[in-house]
Amino acid sequence: MTKPFGFSPNTEAALASKVASVLQACPGHSVLRQVQQVHAQIIVKGFRYTSLLATKTLGMYVLSGSYVDAKNMFYQLELLYTAPWNWMIRGFSMACGGLNAVHLGKSIHKMIRLMGFEMDVFVGSSLIKFYADNDCIDEARFLFEKIPQRDSVLWNVMLNSYVKNGDSANVIGLFREMRNTAIRLNSVTYACILSVCASGALVNFGMQLHGLVVRSGLEMDSPVANTLLAMYAKCRCLSDARKLFDTVPQTDLVTWNGMIGGYVQNGFMLEASELFREMISAGVKPDSVTFASFLPSISESASLNKGREVHGYIVRHNVPLDVFLKSALIDIYFKCRDVEMSHYVFNQSTAIDVVICTAMISGYVLNGMNVDALEIFRRLLHEKMTPNAVTLASVLPACAGLAALILGKELHGNILKNGLEGRCYVGSAITDMYAKCGRLDLAHQTFIRIPEKDAVCWNSMITSCSQNGKPEEAIGLFRQMATEGAKYDCVSISAALSACSNLPALHYGKEIHGFMMRGAFSSDLFAESALIDMYAKCGNLALARRVFDMMQGKNEVSWNSIIAAYGNHGCLKDSLDLFHKMIEKGFQPDHVTFLAIISACGHGGEVDEGNHYFNCMTKEHGIAARMEHYACMVDLFGRAGRLKEAFEIVKSMPFNPDAGVWGTLLGACRVHGNVELAELASKHLFDLDPQNSGYYVLMSNVHANAGKWESVLKIRSLMKERGVQKVPGYSWIEVNNTNHMFVSADTSHPQSAQIYLLLKNLLLELKKEGYVPQLYLPI
Repeated sequence: MTKPFGFSPNTEAALASKVASVLQACPGHSVLRQVQQVHAQIIVKGFRYTSLLATKTLGMYVLSGSYVDAKNMFYQLELLYTAPWNWMIRGFSMACGGLNAVHLGKSIHKMIRLMGFEMDVFVGSSLIKFYADNDCIDEARFLFEKIPQRDSVLWNVMLNSYVKNGDSANVIGLFREMRNTAIRLNSVTYACILSVCASGALVNFGMQLHGLVVRSGLEMDSPVANTLLAMYAKCRCLSDARKLFDTVPQTDLVTWNGMIGGYVQNGFMLEASELFREMISAGVKPDSVTFASFLPSISESASLNKGREVHGYIVRHNVPLDVFLKSALIDIYFKCRDVEMSHYVFNQSTAIDVVICTAMISGYVLNGMNVDALEIFRRLLHEKMTPNAVTLASVLPACAGLAALILGKELHGNILKNGLEGRCYVGSAITDMYAKCGRLDLAHQTFIRIPEKDAVCWNSMITSCSQNGKPEEAIGLFRQMATEGAKYDCVSISAALSACSNLPALHYGKEIHGFMMRGAFSSDLFAESALIDMYAKCGNLALARRVFDMMQGKNEVSWNSIIAAYGNHGCLKDSLDLFHKMIEKGFQPDHVTFLAIISACGHGGEVDEGNHYFNCMTKEHGIAARMEHYACMVDLFGRAGRLKEAFEIVKSMPFNPDAGVWGTLLGACRVHGNVELAELASKHLFDLDPQNSGYYVLMSNVHANAGKWESVLKIRSLMKERGVQKVPGYSWIEVNNTNHMFVSADTSHPQSAQIYLLLKNLLLELKKEGYVPQLYLPI
C-alpha cells in the first residue's frame, strides 16, 4: 500500500498531526486519495474509532466532498461527543451548496443556530462557503463577522468566496484585516490574494506580496511559487516570471505550464516553443493543460505541419483529450484552414459541451462558413446547453456575415435577458453585427451603453462609422476615445486614417500622421500603409510616395497601397513599375495587388493589358478570381465600350454575380447607351438590392438618354411603389483646414456662392491645361 502523504505512519499522533495540517490548508477533491490512505491505516493499525484521528479523518471526507464515505464512517464512531456531529452538519451544508438548494440550506442554518453550533469555526466556514457558492455573499460576510474565534481556514474560505464572486476590492480589504490579526498567513492565503493581483493586473501590489512571501519563508512552496509566476505572466512582467521560474529549485508540471502559458498569452511564441522543447528534454511529461497552453503558439503562425506533429504526439502518448485541449486542436486546424481535420477532432467523441461548440462556431466564422456556424449554434440549443457570453460573442459575427438582422436581434434579446451586454467583448460583437446589417443607429445605441470600453470596442465603432458613410462621426469617436482614457493601437490609427480618406480631410490626416511620428506608431507597417492610402485619396500622391519610401520595413500591404495609389491617379506606368519592383524584392502579390493593377489598367484605358494581368493572376500565380476581380474586369471592358465582352465575363463567372457586378455593367450601359443590356442588368439589380436608389437613377438616365420618357416614368413609379427614396448627392471641400459639405443643388450654405466661384475658376484652369472634367448631373 502507498504510504499516506509520503511518510511512514508510526504513531496515531503523527497521523493526526499530518491530517490537521492538511485541514488547515482547506483541502478539496484532490486529497481524497490521501484521506482513503489514512482511513486504511486506521483499520490496519487497529486505532480506536473513538480517537481524535478517526474524527479528523471524517472531517477530511467531508471537506473532500465524499459524503457517502463520510456517512459510512460517521456510523462507525461512538457519537458521545460533538465533533462528529459538527462535521456531518457541515457536510449537509456543503451538500446544499452543491445542489444550489438555497432554501434548504437556510433551513438547516436555522436548525444549526437553534442547536448552538452557528459559532463553531468548522460549521461556520461551511455555511459561509455555502452562501458564497450560491451568490449570497452578503449573508456569508454577515455570518463571518459574527464568529468570534476565526482560524486561518475561516479567513481563507471568506477570501476565496470574494474571489469566486469577482469582488477584488473586498478580497484586498479583508486580506489587510487578516494581517492585523494574530492569524498566520499560509500558502492558501497567498495563493488566493495573488490570483486577484493576476486577474486585475495589480503588479505593484503583487510585488509587495512577493516580499511578504519571502519574509514568511514560503517562496519555495510550490503552489505559492506557481501563483506568483502566473501573476507576473498575466501582468506582462515576463522577465520577472522567467527569473522566478529559473530560481524555483523543483519545478513541477504546473510551473512549466504556467511559464509556457505566460509566453503564449503575451505573444512570445518563439520563446514558448523553445521552453516546450526544454520541458521535453528535461523529462517532464506534458499533460492536456500543457498542450492547451502551447497550441495557440502554433496557430498564430498558422503552421499546419507543426500542428499535426503535436497532434501526433498527443495521440501516441495517450494524452487525455479534455475540453480545453480538444478546443485548442479545433482552433489550430481552423486557423490553418484545415476544416476537415477540425470536423474530425470535433466528432471524435459523442459528448460535446459549450466550450467545444464555441470553438467550432468561431472556426466556421473565421473561414467564412457562417451557415455552418449557425447550425452548430442550433445544435447546441437542441442539446439543452446554455450558451455563455463567449459563445454569443462568437455567433454574432455569423449573423453579421449573413446580414441576418432578425436573428441578431433575437440573440441581443437573449444577451439582455441574461445581463451579458455590459461585457465589453459581447457589446463589441453586438455593435459590429448591427453596423454590418446596416443599422448604425442601433450599433451606436449599444456602444454608448457599454460601461467600460476597451480599444477593440472603440475600433469596432470607429470602423463601422467609417465604412457606413459616416466619416465625420468616425473622426469624432477617434478623438473621444483619447479623452476617455482608451489607448490607441494600429487598428485605431488605420480606421481613423480611412475615415480621413473617405471624407476626404487632409488636415485631420496630417494631424494623425504627426501623432504617429511622436508616438509608437512611426514604424507600424499597417498604420503606415493606411497613411499612404489616406494621402493618395486626399489627392497628395507626392506625400503618399514619401511615406512609402521612408518606411524602414515594407510588406505586401504597403506595396499594395502605393500600387493602388498610382493606379487611382491614372499613373499606370508607375503602378506597373512598382508591381514588377515588388516581385523583384521577393514579395508575393496577392488578390489585392492584382485588383489594384486591373483597376489601374481600367483607369488608363489599357484593356488588353488588364486582361493580361487577370490571366497572369489566375494561371501564373494560382490566385482564384473573386467577385471584385470580375467586377473590375466588367468595368475594364465597359469603360472601353466593349459591352459584349463585358457581358461575356459576367456569364463566365463560376458563381452568381452580385449587385456590384451587375451595377458596374449597368453603369457602362448608361455611358454607352446600350438600353437592351441595361434592362437585363437592372432586372437583376432590382431583385438583388431593391432599396438601392442608385440603380433606379442609372436606369432612368439610360431611358432618358434614349428618349424613352414613358420608361422613365415607369422607373419613377416603381421607386414610389417600393418606397425607395433617392439619396441626394453630396460632396466635401476643405477650405482653411475646415471641411464643408454640400448637397446637390444646395444654396443654403453661407459660403456656397464663394465655393461655386472657386470651383468654376478651377474648372477653367483645368480646361486651359487640356483636361476635360466629366460632370455627372442628377436626374
